[in-house]
Amino acid sequence: MKKKKKDSRIPFRVNILFFVVFILFTVLIIQLGIVQILDGESYQAEIDRTVNDISKSSVPRGKIFDRNGEVIVDNTPLYAITYTPPKRVQAEDKLELAEQLLSFLKMDKEVIDKVTERNKKEYWYLKNFDEANSRLSEKEIEELDDVDQYDLALKRITDEDIEDITDEELEVIAIKRELDKAYALTPEVIKNKNISIEEYARIAEHLNSLPGINATTDWEREYVYDDTFKSVIGAITSQNEGIPAEQEAYYLSRGYNRNDRVGKSGLEAQYEDLLRGRKEQTEYTMTKTGKVLGTDVAVEGSRGKDLLLTIDIDYQKKVDELLLKELKAARGRGNTHLEDVLAVVMNPKTGEILAMSAQHYNKEDNEYENTSTKVMHDQHIPGSTIKGATVLSGLESGVMSPGESIYDSPIRMAGSNIKKSYTNSLGSVNDITALQKSSNVYMYYVALRLGGDNRYPFPDNASTSLDKNAGMLKLRNYFNQFGLGVKTGIDFPSESTGFAGVNIPDAGNVLDFGIGQFDTYTTLQLGQYISTIANDGYRVKPHLVKEVRSPALNNKELGAVEKTIDAEVLNRVNVDPDYIKRVQEGFKQAFNTPSGTGYSYWSGKSYKAAGKTGTAENAIYRKNDSGESYKLADTENLSLVGYAPYDDPEVAFAVIVPHLSKSRGDGINHKIGTGLLDMYFDQKKDETKDDDEE
Repeated sequence: MKKKKKDSRIPFRVNILFFVVFILFTVLIIQLGIVQILDGESYQAEIDRTVNDISKSSVPRGKIFDRNGEVIVDNTPLYAITYTPPKRVQAEDKLELAEQLLSFLKMDKEVIDKVTERNKKEYWYLKNFDEANSRLSEKEIEELDDVDQYDLALKRITDEDIEDITDEELEVIAIKRELDKAYALTPEVIKNKNISIEEYARIAEHLNSLPGINATTDWEREYVYDDTFKSVIGAITSQNEGIPAEQEAYYLSRGYNRNDRVGKSGLEAQYEDLLRGRKEQTEYTMTKTGKVLGTDVAVEGSRGKDLLLTIDIDYQKKVDELLLKELKAARGRGNTHLEDVLAVVMNPKTGEILAMSAQHYNKEDNEYENTSTKVMHDQHIPGSTIKGATVLSGLESGVMSPGESIYDSPIRMAGSNIKKSYTNSLGSVNDITALQKSSNVYMYYVALRLGGDNRYPFPDNASTSLDKNAGMLKLRNYFNQFGLGVKTGIDFPSESTGFAGVNIPDAGNVLDFGIGQFDTYTTLQLGQYISTIANDGYRVKPHLVKEVRSPALNNKELGAVEKTIDAEVLNRVNVDPDYIKRVQEGFKQAFNTPSGTGYSYWSGKSYKAAGKTGTAENAIYRKNDSGESYKLADTENLSLVGYAPYDDPEVAFAVIVPHLSKSRGDGINHKIGTGLLDMYFDQKKDETKDDDEE
């Protein structure tokens, strides 16, 4: 039987399948051709559009107001031309842009004058690229990298090469110099001063042909009251300075650009985080080669928070004028070594600084300067003003009893100078009258007893059994509780803590410490000390900022309160409240009883003040050509602390006038002290009157 012959034909269904595959491949090939030939360029651009970067633009800083809403620091708006370079921009591109800008922009002479020889050589190099590089040998080109080749080429550009640069070219170089300062995607101000409206408008009209250039606005800090409180307010860096090099990592990690203006001193630095504002963030979409394809605002910017200070600027100006007047008058009385007068006024209950002033005579320039920060930095021997702390040390430690009397007569210790009060006629004094009459002898016995020597009266010419280290340590520990010898905690970048006298093994040092004749303190420390006594032993942190406000839509108004700086109690002095009342009584009598040391200046004042006077022996030392110290002159410091009203204190003050010629002070400390409170209560009366009339 025959087998059937196998059918070799391909089934019809398979042919259909092959045909469909053929059609699909044909469509795919056609589509690929369309992509590559017709739409290749646009699709390539899409592929390249893979880089998105954020640029951050600065905003105006927050304003600073006084406690009544008066603007102290403002921002003056300026027309500005800025440059924001893309990534990988070339020097040739910047030169071309600078030449274009020359048609629209005139640079100031001071900017042109900053053009250096290197700037000129860099310009000549770009204009004469082939000739400049022809001066390099083949071996130098082979062995040196691009940077070294460039530097060597610049060195070989001669003075003759650049001597024919025209004034017009010099201006182009000045413009390019400003363009070169800009970092990629970071706006840099090319010019923001002396820009005419016509200049600004012409550039604005041609922005499409000026890549990276923008006609916008800028600002500069305006200190409305000139030097008044300026040293405390501080300053900001310029755009050329930018962020401080030593703090670069800190600022960059917090979103700053290298050319950002930041607070470099004073309150501008202390409150930088609040004053800086929120930068506007622009997202740049670019090709891989750095070409900008588009921009979009990612985050709207807003200017910084506003600060409302504790000071009254009108009162501050009056305090400055008072101190300056007294400084000039005292120098006119022959006080040739007097250079400074210092004062601080504060609210003892809240710690608010109401005024802070230091006036300085600059001998070299024969000028008077406003140097308010010296209140926090300069340290001086305070004299008897600190005797309140000494009395409280004696009472609380138990070495003195309330009301215990000591006869004020000189103490003669073996191997030491006679220790006595300013007069031998004070008679018997206790803790209260010792403050009223400013007895040194009472304070000496406190110091002796704290050191373990309890003899009374002290035997003439006897050696003391005083434990010098223990006595000094105990006194300092008590003094620290009042803010003497420690930081006050003020909201400022820096403050001094005073200087602890060198503890030479001499019992006299401990006794001198008890009368304010050994360690030194700042005026602010004395202000905190007297405020602590006025405030029944509560030491409050002093502060210069009262409120933080959000920016107002209307520049003439204050924004909403975001934060209020409340009173912060640092510690309560570890003494019996009754002892503090006794010291308060001693201070009250010092100003208000005929035998009080301040009576002739303070009696009859309607606001009823209390306080303590101080005189300290001082000296000025200089160094000779060999570096050896010598005494130039013996001088004295006059100081004063006080508060008012004594039954419900609302204002406290401290005054120091160092290096007066002896017996030529003429009560300058009291003249300043009474002036401070007279002006304070007169201004308060006027404000109350105005409120009543409204």
